[in-house]
Amino acid sequence: MFRPERVFFEKGALSYPLGEKLYHDFQEQPIEVKFTTSHNRVTGIPGKSAMEKFFHAKRTLVVGVRKSREFATCRPSAHYQLPLATGCPGTCEYCYLHTNLSRSPYIRIYVNQKEILEMAEGYINKRLPENTVFEGAATADPLSVEPYSGALAKAITFFADQDHASFHFVTKFTDVQSLLDLEHRGKTRFRFSINNPQVITTYEHATPRLEARLSAAEKVASAGYPLGFMIAPIIAEDDWEKNYSALLDQLHPFSNYTDLTFELITHRFTARAKNVIKDLFPETKLPLDEEKRSFKWGQFGYGKYVYPKEQMALINNFFQEQITEKFPKAKILYFV
Repeated sequence: MFRPERVFFEKGALSYPLGEKLYHDFQEQPIEVKFTTSHNRVTGIPGKSAMEKFFHAKRTLVVGVRKSREFATCRPSAHYQLPLATGCPGTCEYCYLHTNLSRSPYIRIYVNQKEILEMAEGYINKRLPENTVFEGAATADPLSVEPYSGALAKAITFFADQDHASFHFVTKFTDVQSLLDLEHRGKTRFRFSINNPQVITTYEHATPRLEARLSAAEKVASAGYPLGFMIAPIIAEDDWEKNYSALLDQLHPFSNYTDLTFELITHRFTARAKNVIKDLFPETKLPLDEEKRSFKWGQFGYGKYVYPKEQMALINNFFQEQITEKFPKAKILYFV
């Protein structure tokens, strides 16, 4: 469970029952509690260097009110993002949030969840009679802060009553107990971000190990949730075929699950991300050599370095063959 070093509150957050409750709860704990004028502009996080500020920010929780009524799009996994939280206490070296959230990636939760879900209902109604899919983890790992926010529980029960919408989110965390007995009616897909143990040990700091994630996934499957695995980033270096084949073998308990999905995302990076990663993790072993990659323009207007076309085809064929053989009932949603 994520335990912050300090918590900042927007004063407006105390006007909501959840904000008031959290304020009183944190005051009774040995945690620094302060106020901020905006959850988007938080000052006072300690650290003499950018690296120190980064790691202290990762232990900082901000409780605010989300005022924007706009939901960002979310390709390829959904139509829209559902903004339940922002940020993640994990410190994975490759994470794209290093650049999206600048050098102070504090974790934000929003107390006006009813309003956010009412906005989601507006998006659903605009697309009727089509089905609308919402992604709850585009810029956050909401499960990591669920003990404080309760936002996932509210979203799951909300979407259980929606005939023309569904919800999914992805997590590396494992505190799933509070969600197992909810009435979800199969409208929420619970996905776990996984990787082979070598990648997790080397690059995924402050996150649960693979065995703990798979144990949580078994609980989720037993509760009847549609289940998915996101293998990301696929790092095709050294003995990658052997390592990923062994990873898929560890998923054998799910081989006969009738509603299982896979999402496959290869490792990529931008020039800006490389600079940030080198600053934050100067000893990183991530493969960041531009000369071994191909340059590709992304959907948001910036370029990234991806594996060359021939290598991408090799990776794709490997996973298609392995997953088809080992998980005959599963569906691969996409490979990028």
